[in-house]
Amino acid sequence: MFIDTAQFEFTERLESGWQSILHEMEDLESRDLIPWPEQHLYGIGWDAFGFYLLGDRFDENCARCPETTKILDSIPGLRSAGFSVLQPGAHITPHVGYSHALYVGHLALIVPPDCAIRVGRERYHWTPGEFMVFNDMIEHEAWNRDTTRRVVLLIEFLRPGKSEVDLAMSPALSEALQQSKNR
Repeated sequence: MFIDTAQFEFTERLESGWQSILHEMEDLESRDLIPWPEQHLYGIGWDAFGFYLLGDRFDENCARCPETTKILDSIPGLRSAGFSVLQPGAHITPHVGYSHALYVGHLALIVPPDCAIRVGRERYHWTPGEFMVFNDMIEHEAWNRDTTRRVVLLIEFLRPGKSEVDLAMSPALSEALQQSKNR
């Protein structure tokens, strides 16, 4: 379920740069965030600031966070990346991802005490500055029962041994992502 991050050479760069990433995130305004595209999973309270989406780069957003972008650009097989903000009281309902070719990683930036993620039967509480990776093809959910927001740098990257050819996506997710691109 959760993957040992020691196998990814970029883990150290993410973790050593986490405070720079946090400072750039804190310089953003709440109006810079957009609702996560799959609203059927959460209702309200899950927002994002994207850098990459399925390989497409958002140049304006990358320019606003140059240190974050520099680190992201060093991640082999990066497909998607952005700040993921879970507002107080938000709950992302149980779901599975869209491709066996990807792993999902979270670099924790702001973590209130009463929030966590469950992947399969395992529960994980983020620690600021720590990078974690999980297989999102296993049912997972996340919640923030605290009174302050939870923020992670969320990335999707190709699993070792996988390539772009291995990517597949559901039509519903493809449509939701296309709608978010057109905003």
